[in-house]
This record gives sequence, C-alpha cells and structure tokens, in this order.
Amino acid sequence: MKMLARLILGLVIFDAAVTAPTLEPINYDSETYDATLEDLDNLYNYENIPIGQAEIEIATVMPSGNRELLTPPPQPEEAEEEEEESTPRLIDGSSPQEPEFTGVLGPHTNEDFPTCLLCTCISTTVYCDDHELDAIPPLPKNTAYFYSRFNRIKKINKNDFASLDDLRRIDLTSNLISEIDEDAFRKLPHLRELVLRDNKIRQLPELPNTLTFIDISNNRLGRKGIKQEAFKDMYDLHHLYLTDNNLDHIPLPLPENLRALHLQNNNILEMHEDTFCNVKNLTYIRKALEDIRLDGNPINLSKTPQAYMCLPRLPIGSLV
Repeated sequence: MKMLARLILGLVIFDAAVTAPTLEPINYDSETYDATLEDLDNLYNYENIPIGQAEIEIATVMPSGNRELLTPPPQPEEAEEEEEESTPRLIDGSSPQEPEFTGVLGPHTNEDFPTCLLCTCISTTVYCDDHELDAIPPLPKNTAYFYSRFNRIKKINKNDFASLDDLRRIDLTSNLISEIDEDAFRKLPHLRELVLRDNKIRQLPELPNTLTFIDISNNRLGRKGIKQEAFKDMYDLHHLYLTDNNLDHIPLPLPENLRALHLQNNNILEMHEDTFCNVKNLTYIRKALEDIRLDGNPINLSKTPQAYMCLPRLPIGSLV
C-alpha cells in the first residue's frame, strides 16, 4: 500500500511540473546586467583610477533605451515678460524718457558750468558767497535775492543783471569792486535793497528810485563819488549807510521818509541849517529821521543848533 501511495504522489508532482508555464529569460538590455558574477569585482574596483582624473559621480546606471531627461521645455513667453518687467513703466504703460534738465540748474557760466551747481539756489534766492568768483555769474530769470559776498569780483557790467525784472536785493559785500557801469542797476524795476559795503568803489552809478535800503560803507567815494541829488527822488528810501568813505559833505537833499543816516568816520567839516530842517517853516517836524550818526567826523555839532530843531533826536557826534 505504501508503495502504491508513493507512486501516485510522484505522478501528480510530475504532471504539475510538466503543465507549468515556461519562464523566458528577462533581457534588460544593459551591459551592467549582462555581466557575470566573476566580472563584478573588476566592475566596481576603484583602486586603479588615476589620481589626476576628474571626479566621477557614482550613481545607478539607467537602463538603456529611452535615456532622455524629462526636462520641461523652455518658456520664451515668461522670459520675455521678465525682461519687460525689468524696464520701468509709467502708470499709462509707456516707457519713461530721459529727464530733461534744461534750465533747472540755471544758466551756464563762462566755464560752461550751471550757476545753481556752482552756487546754491533756493526758490528765488541765489547764494554765491565765498566761491572765489571774479565776475557776476549768469543768474536764473526768476532771481529775486542775490548774495555774492566774500569773493573777488572787480567790476559790475551793465549786462550782469539785465532782464532780471524780479530782482529785489543785491548783496556784494567784501569783494574787490572798483568799477560799476552806469546802467548796472538803473533799469531794475523792483530793486529794493543794495549792499556794496567793503569794496573799492570810487564812483556811485545812477540808482533806481525804488530803493529802500542802501549800504555803501567802507568804500572810496571821496568828495566826488556821489552825484548831486543822487537820492532826491528815492521817496521810499529808509536807510542810507555811507560810513568810512572819506566824504567831506552830507549828500543833499535827503528823502523825506529817511529813517537812518550813517556817516561815521568820514571827513565832514560843516553842516548847514537847512540840511535836515526847513528854515522857512519853523513848525516843520521831521518825524521819520531818528538815527543820524556823525561820530568820527571833524565837525562840531554845537556850532549849528538850528540844524536839529526839527528832528526828534539829536545826531550822534562831537559837540566840541
């Protein structure tokens, strides 16, 4: 019985083995997988690699076949958009143009340099102080206040301030000015203040009647430096400073609204009774003129007491 059972079991196993599907060899189409076991030692042997050879990245070899890298295709539209975004755009989408600076920095000097880079321009005021200038620089059309103190300007030409109709104040303190053209200031319709102190001026040109403040102290006017009746028609003149000029007389007539007259340190020797007052009208009072300085002159104020009867205050000066 045992022999019979073993024979039947053997036949069942043989029949199952015969009817099973045959396995075909798998071909990976790769040199690596075709290598025999004996070649594996040589395949991964790194001892014989030369030292100077470039580094080799160790990675699993992709099976042969389609070895193309799956990289995304280039996107030219996005590149163009990024290039366009690098260029600034205005609100309306247009590209900005190159800025124009014509006239922003003022006219150019003789050295082709903008005045407002050489000097300081703030609104309608131009400051050119202490720049070693030897001439008046071209000024912007809207200049109202001009300061050029502590320079080396020697002459004021008639065209230096031409067509500057808004000019109200000129301050050229501490230069080397010895000559001024006759029409340098006369045609300035709104000039109110003129400061020319600490220069070498010998002759004062004709001035506009619009002036309210004049300071020509510490110059060289002498006895002929001021024309006759130079200040007669300046009805708005309030301050007149002529100290240290070697003057030998008080320039007459003086405007009625004059408030301050400084004539210190000159060579004034005498004064007339009608210099300040009206001798024909004993009731006349000159209320505005409260500040008269005659100290530093060889005049004796006590010799002409009638000359001060109409004044609210006595002049300052020597009484002996």
